[in-house]
Amino acid sequence: MTVRILHNPRCSKSRATLALLREHGIEPDVCLYLETPPDAAELDRILHALDMQPRDLMRTGESAYAEQGLDDTTLDRKALIAAMVEHPILIERPIVLKENRAALGRPPENVLALLD
Repeated sequence: MTVRILHNPRCSKSRATLALLREHGIEPDVCLYLETPPDAAELDRILHALDMQPRDLMRTGESAYAEQGLDDTTLDRKALIAAMVEHPILIERPIVLKENRAALGRPPENVLALLD
């Protein structure tokens, strides 16, 4: 079973999610997504696995959100995904992936559903 976490070590929820996985005996593949962001195709797959729309996964409080004019409701899926790829700080974290499933670790316990 391969488990991967899109992780930001500066984020308390991300650190707590990683610790929770390890407490359950799982040593995930840790992707520091700010350094190695997902490409558009991967982010699209992640969104489908999460059953979320791009805007649902965006950190709207980040300065890049306002600077890029991402509150524009006419922006389509492709444009929003492109913005997250270009500015990965906009991607909500942590995201845990297992096979074709995903969970957002907010709260960290959400990821436990993937461990079944």
